[in-house]
Amino acid sequence: MNVRLWSLSARENVNLYLFVGVLLVVGAVFGALLVHALTFAQQQELAEHLGLYMKSVHDAQTPNPAGTFSGSFLFYAKWLVLIWLLGISVIGLPLVLVLDFLKGVLIGFTVGLLIHEYAWQGVLVSLAAVAPQNALVVPALMIASVSAARFAYFVVRERLFRRKGRLLPPFLAHTASAALMLAMLCLASLYEAYVSPLLLERVAPHAAMAETSISTLLF
Repeated sequence: MNVRLWSLSARENVNLYLFVGVLLVVGAVFGALLVHALTFAQQQELAEHLGLYMKSVHDAQTPNPAGTFSGSFLFYAKWLVLIWLLGISVIGLPLVLVLDFLKGVLIGFTVGLLIHEYAWQGVLVSLAAVAPQNALVVPALMIASVSAARFAYFVVRERLFRRKGRLLPPFLAHTASAALMLAMLCLASLYEAYVSPLLLERVAPHAAMAETSISTLLF
C-alpha cells in the first residue's frame, strides 16, 4: 500500500482537519451559549454541584487519583473506539462528525459554566482543569476522525467503485492510528487524575471567594 495514501498530516488533509476543527469550534460556541439557555432551576442545581466540587478540592477531598484515571481513560477510550468503529462501518461516518460536534459542546459548556459561575476566576479553573488535557484529547480525536474519514473514502472509492485494492492495509493503518491516539488519551487521563487536582487546589480558594462575591449577579 502506498504510504502517502494514508498520510494523516495536516498538509495533505487540510480540508478534513479544517472541517473537523470548524465543527469543534461551532460546538464549543453552542455549548457556551447553552449555559445561558438553561432554566433557573437547572442553573441553580449545576451551581450547587460545582460549588460542592470546588469545596472538596479546596479541602483536599478529591477522589482517588487511580479511580479518576481509570474513569477518565475509560470514557475517552469508549469515545475513540466508537469513532474507530464508525469509520469501519463507512455509513457511520456522519456520526463521527456528530461526535466531534458534541465534544466541542462539552468543552464549551464546561468552560462557559465555570466562567458564568466564577467570572474571571473561572478562566483560571479552565486553564488548570480543562485546557491542558483537552490540548491532547482534541487533537487525538481530530486525527482519529480524519483517519475514519480516510478509511471510509478508501472503501467507497477502491472497493465499491473500482473493485480493487486490498482492504487489510488501510484497516491496519486506521487501527494503528487509533492505537496511537489511545496513547495520547492515556496521557491526558494521567494529567487529569494526578496533575489537575494539584493545580485546582491552588485555584479553588480564589474560585470559592468569587462564588460569594458574584452570587447576587448570577441567574
